[in-house]
Amino acid sequence: MFVYHLLCFLATVSVFIAYFSLKLNRFQNTIVITAVALVISLVMALLGQIEHLQLKQIADKLQTQFNFSDFLLNGILGFLLFAGGLGIKLAHMKDQKWEITILALLATLLSTFIIGFGLYGLCLLLSIPLQLVYCLLFGALISPTDPIAVLAIVKKLNAPARISIQIEGESLFNDGFGLVIFVTIFTIAFGTDTPTIASVTEMFLTEAIGGILYGIVLGGLFHWLIKSTDDPYMELLFTMLVPSAGYAVAQMIGVSGPLAMVMAGILIGNVTRELGLTEASKVTLDHFWELVDQFLNGILFLMIGLMMLTLVFHWQDWIMMAIAVPLVLLGRYLSVKCCYLGMTRFRAYNPMSIKILTWGGLRGGLALAMAMSVPAGIIVIPEKQIDVREILLVMTYAVVIFSILVQGSTITPMIDKAKRLEKKLAAGQDPMSNTDQQ
Repeated sequence: MFVYHLLCFLATVSVFIAYFSLKLNRFQNTIVITAVALVISLVMALLGQIEHLQLKQIADKLQTQFNFSDFLLNGILGFLLFAGGLGIKLAHMKDQKWEITILALLATLLSTFIIGFGLYGLCLLLSIPLQLVYCLLFGALISPTDPIAVLAIVKKLNAPARISIQIEGESLFNDGFGLVIFVTIFTIAFGTDTPTIASVTEMFLTEAIGGILYGIVLGGLFHWLIKSTDDPYMELLFTMLVPSAGYAVAQMIGVSGPLAMVMAGILIGNVTRELGLTEASKVTLDHFWELVDQFLNGILFLMIGLMMLTLVFHWQDWIMMAIAVPLVLLGRYLSVKCCYLGMTRFRAYNPMSIKILTWGGLRGGLALAMAMSVPAGIIVIPEKQIDVREILLVMTYAVVIFSILVQGSTITPMIDKAKRLEKKLAAGQDPMSNTDQQ
């Protein structure tokens, strides 16, 4: 009952955060929930050092009774990604389909290797013996952007259409693709069998292509079921089955559940929505899944705060946290820049696109869950008993906090500038004139 009661209390805190967010009515609700939950988790981590509060004992008990990474990766992740997929409008993304594909696939892969090799080089300079495969594992888990926070920004600030579509589409697809990369490197790092190029390629293609195909089939099945009823409550119940039973089946057959959820969500959010739902049902569907998003996201970050109490921070951890943030930003910028070098040969883009995609590439709960899934006990620094899991986890936590609290709250001037440049482009003026220099 301990875990159930704790989840009830965390859910209560999450709801009250949403309540005060609505009272303020100044920022997008999801961003406020995520930011406040992160602040609370950070405060809990600091208060955990005070022994008589017993917060650390609660966190230790939670760790022994509750598998956090399993809760996210095999539980609520399916709901979060399916909800994101429902919000994708294919008609809007048709004009940007190649840009989204390149950013979601190539940028994520490039970022993984840039961050991985960069971290390995820095560890050599700092005399921290972190193997290359673990550095690449960090690159894989930190490269995907968080769709919940990203979608909140572009909707609230009304970013220019092309930038908005690119960042929305990329954030939803690169979660699934990034998880496939992570699983591949994870298997190489911790698997019992000796990996070969053929086996790694086969596993990668099975996860990625299999997940996409399964998602289309799953979406088609529930499209037919939803069209067969006029009851709005039954329609919602059918959508609930997709990220629950549908996600479980994806794991059983060995394909990517995250990619399947995005594909099924896209199909139901576009085809089923237009052909099988009344206007009242569309409103109900949107409100219900927005509620699910906000509720689960709040619980997620509060739980992360409790789990961080189980760590003992060493000075090496603080150094790794300090280098993680600029390294991840650099990896994000270079990967997006490389993609735009090719894309600009065929089309003109807003001069602020690269900066917004770099600074707006927020990280969230998925990255932390992947870091928590790394096995404990693989010692890197014997004298301090610091293992791989601790290093990856503290670096990921630092990046998530910085991206949500700093990047998420300071991107507004960039988007405002992009909107001014967009107006100049629409009027046929030179966007680089006067004060609007890139």
